[in-house]
Amino acid sequence: MIAELINQFIELLLAFASQLGYFGIFILMAVESSFIPFPSEVVLIPAGALIARGEMALTAVFLAGLLGSLAGALFNYFFALLLGRRSVDYLVNKYGKFLFLDREKLYNADTYFKKHGEITTFIGRLIPVIRQLISLPAGFARMNLFKFCLFTALGAGIWTLILIYIGYLFGQNIVLIKENINIITLILLLLSSIIVAVYILARKRKRGLSKRIANKL
Repeated sequence: MIAELINQFIELLLAFASQLGYFGIFILMAVESSFIPFPSEVVLIPAGALIARGEMALTAVFLAGLLGSLAGALFNYFFALLLGRRSVDYLVNKYGKFLFLDREKLYNADTYFKKHGEITTFIGRLIPVIRQLISLPAGFARMNLFKFCLFTALGAGIWTLILIYIGYLFGQNIVLIKENINIITLILLLLSSIIVAVYILARKRKRGLSKRIANKL
């Protein structure tokens, strides 16, 4: 029953986006970057296919996706900043189930932010579930707004380009995209994991180098 309602909701959102064009992409990406677990793949990959057909412009699709992601992230940021941790925890406990959100997911995002610092607003954009929630701990921590927007835009920009490019590669075969969306999602998860792993290894190596230099001094 719940799955059917979700599918109907997604279909309504897609119909809405198709009517509004670039603005629809902006709206859906803003939704995807806020609390609602809406997959960006079903928006940007078909948009990439439409670019290949000549029915949409790459720059406009990219900007709509990027700005939508930033708008949704800013909503979460100010939501956490203005309400504070206790109020957000209360709302998540009471209403989180309607958005498939619980304290464990929020705690994981919070822990990830505290462990890796402000750069997680960039890296977190490439990690499912964390991608939607990483803006909340940034708001709790009152992260510098310019840095937040910069790191979020960089991460969201990379994610947006990857999805658009996949759709562009498939070109006019939109049916093939729909049939293989799960495989595409798995590939994206793998790619994101590789990027995150490279970042973590580079960070550890940098820390090790700093310790060696400090010991020599």
